[in-house]
Amino acid sequence: MSKPSFPIPSAALTVDEAADYLRVSRATIWRLLRNKSLARARIGGRTVVRRVDADAFLARAVDVA
Repeated sequence: MSKPSFPIPSAALTVDEAADYLRVSRATIWRLLRNKSLARARIGGRTVVRRVDADAFLARAVDVA
């Protein structure tokens, strides 16, 4: 299969990618996963964060003044 000529946005982020996406540390991502503030998915034994769940977490974190 050839590589597409345009980037395909991933629907699932690794812990490292989720940390980069939310601009926090890996430890923060693991803490959010542990206390269920951020939803996780398991794929083949790996923990991933769906991009929609990361976006929903960010939307809940917005402080409206």
